[in-house]
Amino acid sequence: MDDVDKSAHADQQSQFNLLRIVFVSLTAALGGFLFGFDSGVINGTVEAIQAAFGASDAVTGFNVASMLLGSAVGAFFAGNLADKIGRRRTMILTAIAFMVSAWGSGAAGSSLPFILARLTGGLAVGAASILAPAYISEIAPAEIRGSLSTLQQLMIVIGLFMAFVNNYVIAQAAGSASESFWFGYGAWQWMYWMELIPASIFLLSLLLVPESPRYLVAAGQEAEARSVLDRLGTAADVDAKIADIRSTLEEERQPRLTDVIQEHTGKIHPLVWVGIGLASLQQFTGINVVFYYGGTLWQAAGFTEASALLTNVVNGSVNVLFTFVAIALVDRVGRKPLLLVGALGQALMLGAMAVTFAGAASGDAGSLEMQGNQGLIALLAANGYIAFFAFSWGPIMWVMLGEMFPNKFRGAALSICGLVQWVSNFIVTWSFPVLLSSIGLGFSYGIYAAFGVVAFVFVRLFVVETKGRTLEDMSREAEAST
Repeated sequence: MDDVDKSAHADQQSQFNLLRIVFVSLTAALGGFLFGFDSGVINGTVEAIQAAFGASDAVTGFNVASMLLGSAVGAFFAGNLADKIGRRRTMILTAIAFMVSAWGSGAAGSSLPFILARLTGGLAVGAASILAPAYISEIAPAEIRGSLSTLQQLMIVIGLFMAFVNNYVIAQAAGSASESFWFGYGAWQWMYWMELIPASIFLLSLLLVPESPRYLVAAGQEAEARSVLDRLGTAADVDAKIADIRSTLEEERQPRLTDVIQEHTGKIHPLVWVGIGLASLQQFTGINVVFYYGGTLWQAAGFTEASALLTNVVNGSVNVLFTFVAIALVDRVGRKPLLLVGALGQALMLGAMAVTFAGAASGDAGSLEMQGNQGLIALLAANGYIAFFAFSWGPIMWVMLGEMFPNKFRGAALSICGLVQWVSNFIVTWSFPVLLSSIGLGFSYGIYAAFGVVAFVFVRLFVVETKGRTLEDMSREAEAST
């Protein structure tokens, strides 16, 4: 074979390997799609399940927030479980939990079984939130790792968007979420059951992907790790890559949760605190108030039920569109600049919403009567806020968590940060109805705007750029700096 033929063959092999890596990454990111769908589907069913179960406002609030408690538990234990049995096996368990939750949520006849089903879904959502970015970062080449890791957030927002479309289409076809739909079952039940389709696809696709080579090295399965690296084509010298991975792991044992504590100081590793800050601040700017309570929020702002559900679809479309911006920029511009711009942009848009809501007149039952162009300003500011979040804190927080921690405690650190992220999500979600009834939309959004400023300062002071660096190089640097 002459040099030209060898070059052409190498190019074809490289393209084939890239397609394989993209397929594997997309499969893992399907967990993100289900994360988004499962999180968003409740948006259009709140009033329907309250009527169906005869639940009080307090119980209904817990029906909505219960998934988040499960997510906190799932995120905390998934990383450690993935270190013990592998990323792939843990994702398979996650897919099964999604299917159980989808069926159980729609089949529930009262709040207790519904909450149990949502808790199960929460376990899956929490696990998916940390497993996909960790797995993708561990199989992706450094030069495109950011773009591939961003697929997780892209699939989350597509899942949210499809949940909003699903809710809107079914509610329109049935007349409302409370009306009967196919085979005499309620429209709200079918909103949950539709999740069985992508959950089944996720489960079947996982049977076709390999285990993470970094997990395999940690588990002492170096022959299989060598095979995976060879098939993916992510290392020019497979043996050297395995030796490089091995050098960043503790000898003769798998990672464990206590590895986040530094031996010579007895304190939690500083990188874990940075991860905790990113995870909590992503939520404290109030993004999930828009997505979980979108219908309630826009009705409180004077929109009709149908207009509120349609507005959710518009919000979801903006979310999807600007996540593509993140994919295009993350490996060119870097992680830190996007986080800085996103934090300030969110603060500005939230501030505009706060001023608009605070200046609106009060109507019946505490709703707002938007006058003149106030409704348009609020809608534009909300979508501007979503746009800033979608190309910055939405995807980049997950990218950073997936790649910033050393190999020897990546799973453990992700467990802790995932727990914090979901507890923060729960606090914001649970507190919004309280804030809405006590201080109103204007002051509530003023609080979220203030956290946008805090996020900017935090990133400026504590976050280090990770663009274009291998996981092993960052692992060694993190160890050397402590």
